[in-house]
Amino acid sequence: MISVRRSLLTRLLIVSTLVAVCSIAATAWLAARTVTRALQQEEGDALAKDGSIYRGLLSYASTHPSWTAVEPVVDALSESTGRQITLVAQDGTHLAGPLKRTLPAKPSVIVDPLAVDLAFVPDASKGQISSEAIGPFRLAPAEQNSLHAAAIGLLTCLRDHGGSGTTETDANGRARVETANPAIRRICTADVTDVDDRTTVTETRGLSDLQFLVNTCLVDQHVAPVWLQLDFTWSRTVERPASDDLPVPGCIATARRQQLGPYVAPAALLYISGSNAGTARFDLSTGNQLRIIVIVLAILVLVVGTTIIVGMRMVRPLRNLTQAAQTMASGYTGVRVRISGNDEITRLGTAFNEMSAERERMELQRRTIAADIAHELRSPLTNIRGWLEATRDGIGQHDEARNASLLEESILLQQIVDDLQDLAMADAGRLELHKTEVDVAVLLAQVQTALATSADAAGITLEVQVPSGLHLFADPTRLRQALQNLAANSLRHTPPGGIISMKAAVDADAVVLDVTDTGSGIAPEDLAHVFDRFWRAEKSRNRSSGGSGLGLAIVRRLVESHGGSVDAQSTVGHGSTFTIRLPALTGSMTEHQGRQRA
Repeated sequence: MISVRRSLLTRLLIVSTLVAVCSIAATAWLAARTVTRALQQEEGDALAKDGSIYRGLLSYASTHPSWTAVEPVVDALSESTGRQITLVAQDGTHLAGPLKRTLPAKPSVIVDPLAVDLAFVPDASKGQISSEAIGPFRLAPAEQNSLHAAAIGLLTCLRDHGGSGTTETDANGRARVETANPAIRRICTADVTDVDDRTTVTETRGLSDLQFLVNTCLVDQHVAPVWLQLDFTWSRTVERPASDDLPVPGCIATARRQQLGPYVAPAALLYISGSNAGTARFDLSTGNQLRIIVIVLAILVLVVGTTIIVGMRMVRPLRNLTQAAQTMASGYTGVRVRISGNDEITRLGTAFNEMSAERERMELQRRTIAADIAHELRSPLTNIRGWLEATRDGIGQHDEARNASLLEESILLQQIVDDLQDLAMADAGRLELHKTEVDVAVLLAQVQTALATSADAAGITLEVQVPSGLHLFADPTRLRQALQNLAANSLRHTPPGGIISMKAAVDADAVVLDVTDTGSGIAPEDLAHVFDRFWRAEKSRNRSSGGSGLGLAIVRRLVESHGGSVDAQSTVGHGSTFTIRLPALTGSMTEHQGRQRA
């Protein structure tokens, strides 16, 4: 009996109570933090709006040489953010926004495309120059159209050759092609310059002017000139001391600002004030405190009540499962639990019932097998003992007939023991196979020869149909044993005048071996058990109508040990077909032996 302290329901109740108590303490802390978070949220919203205002004006300044037409942009930003925006030149001239008599001593931020504020644009280009400030590098419409047409042509070529890609346009209007198929791209650009490698007249002129400014700066510092690329990287024609590289980035940034100066608006002071956004409000008045207490108590009652209800629903089926398991442990195998619902515990109950049913079936099978083994061994032993006692008592005498009968009974005993040993070795995984390349036609011919005498005596015709040149990689002795067991089983259930046909064929990557008879057939409800040990469709133990009941079970284990499968199909009154499927011999025997050793 489980103590109250250790029961699942008690544990659930304790845990839920602790959670509820912790929630009360957390509520007080959350209430104290709410005001701070509200203020932080408002401050974050204001910062986000200020950032959008700054970026909008920076974009304008990067693409216009003056602030002349900025008034509509300021009005639109003010309306979308709910903030008051005033833009003033560095000399104090009013540029846009409401005109105020007095302005704060310090502006919110300075809008300068040549000195970007990293607090609002952290991914600004090197030198803190706006990426939208193109200046003399902006392509003429004709150049843009030409590069765009070349990009479309390259994209079409990529798709014609089974590739794919997309086109993108840089800030200066240059069209580029992005693709994950560089090999196809090289094919398409074998006779023409890649669109990404083409340099326009505008870019060449702008780069030449920039290089002149950079090298002038470097010469003034007694540093050797450099060569610039379109992405503003640089290189030297000859190796120089490392100290010569230090001034280069600074000269490039200075030269770019000097070159872009006429193309961008001058720096301006930005003043941002006011907001139409609502402010989060919260107070810890007596009324609000009482509301918090009531809500927390209600949550506590709800949690505890729900835990009790859910816990009882969980514990009840678990107790039933425990009782059923204890009953099963005492030796009773037919125990079941009642289940309902579709949750984890229900699935546990279903699994328990399936386990109980399987255990009951296995126990019944164990008893049946034990009884069958005892019967199979008792019959020949009784006959042998009876003959020997009769001879000892002088009732009978040794003669050829008696010796033949004793030999037949001993052979039967040996066969049963050998069959049991084969099954035990297969179950233990110690069944040795000596695989080699097997000619299927020769194999079936050997089975036919071995059973020819029995078939002739029973008046049954044995047929073999197999294409020439069909081979398997298998243990010939074990495979012949499996086929002979199937054919012998068909002999026992086929009346005189019947036909037993053994066929072989190739199906995809498998070799199919069929043993078909015109016997009595097997009932549909019995088909699932034909490969069980000591199972017979006819429940009587008459040896004239059946063998030991181990032959088909051995067939299944032998076939499975070869990596194959076996099944049966039958129609009552018309006969049965047993089908073995084994992997086909697709490579040389050496390769198969190598795989077998691996």
